[in-house]
This record gives sequence, structure tokens and C-alpha cells, in this order.
Amino acid sequence: MPDTCSHLHLIDPEAEPSAEGCEDCLRIGGQWVHLRLCLICGHVGCCDQSPNRHATAHWHAEGHPLVRSFEPGEDWAYCYPDDLFMEPE
Repeated sequence: MPDTCSHLHLIDPEAEPSAEGCEDCLRIGGQWVHLRLCLICGHVGCCDQSPNRHATAHWHAEGHPLVRSFEPGEDWAYCYPDDLFMEPE
């Protein structure tokens, strides 16, 4: 596993959250456990503990590698291809 994420240059600081909840679950009437925000495009998806795992599905469909927690009080990010959990220094 790498020590640093090789995808940080892809982050779009202008990306706005696409919804207040998991946009895919909202569309299909699904439920989520925790939310993740795509740092590339702003897609809000549900975590892997949620039944539909929409954040990971978004990575597979769009190739957007970086998400951060979209939960109040949490400040961390994750890179899927590098399998790297990141917290601010």
C-alpha cells in the first residue's frame, strides 16, 4: 500500500454536494448508514455498510478515486485504488 495518494491532483475544490443524502438511494427509495462525498464531482453516495454501496459503485462506474466522509464531525478521506485512508495533519 502506498504512503501517499497518487490521485490528489484530481480533487475539484469547486465540486458541490449533489444531494443532502445518497442521491441514488433517494432516487430508488433506499436507505443508507453513512454518506461519502466524491471529491472529484460532488456525488453523494452511501458507504459500504449500506445495502447498496453507492459510493463504491460510483468509483467503479465513473473512475473517481477519492471520497471523504459526508458525516457531521468526521474529517477523513479515502482513495479507492490506493486503498489509503487519510486524515488531516
